[in-house]
Amino acid sequence: MAEEKSDNKMTVVALVENEPGVLNRIASMFRRRAFNIDSLTVGRTHRPHISRMTIRVVAGPEYAMKIAANLQKLVNVIDVRVLDNQPHIERDLALIKVRNDDAESRNTITEICDRYPARIVDVGPEVAIIEMVGTETILEAFIEEVRPTGIVEMIRTGVVSMGRGTRIHDTNFINRRTLLEAAENARGGNGRMV
Repeated sequence: MAEEKSDNKMTVVALVENEPGVLNRIASMFRRRAFNIDSLTVGRTHRPHISRMTIRVVAGPEYAMKIAANLQKLVNVIDVRVLDNQPHIERDLALIKVRNDDAESRNTITEICDRYPARIVDVGPEVAIIEMVGTETILEAFIEEVRPTGIVEMIRTGVVSMGRGTRIHDTNFINRRTLLEAAENARGGNGRMV
């Protein structure tokens, strides 16, 4: 079963060529269509020439297939999937710097971290940094609990998602640069086939 999330957000995952300008093309497509990107994460996959984008969009489910179809038309986009109706795992990571300048705040922070999948990764005389990984819903609840202690600074990575079980989003796509390099190696670097 898909994890809980807000009704007005949907998750789109795209496999794209790891090339300059791809992120700009995708962000421009969302801008032109007037969809707000809630979070966008990009990272390399196990194939060095392919990156995976997880995009959380503030839009109703009726727009899911329209967004996927528009993304699929873009140059450098290999494959697009909407994960909202499939069983999947979503995670968001936050680093939260909180006030930690007295015994009461230190105890409160420790107690809150014990109730969540959070850990204190750095402690100083005035502030502590907490690392929290979880679903967007759990992360929001955690942030609200630590807010009274005094959040000094916070950063979130954005949501990453992956289909559960045998729902594999992969490709055998080979980009043009790899094909040209393979052809050059086959010629032995001198233009003749080896």
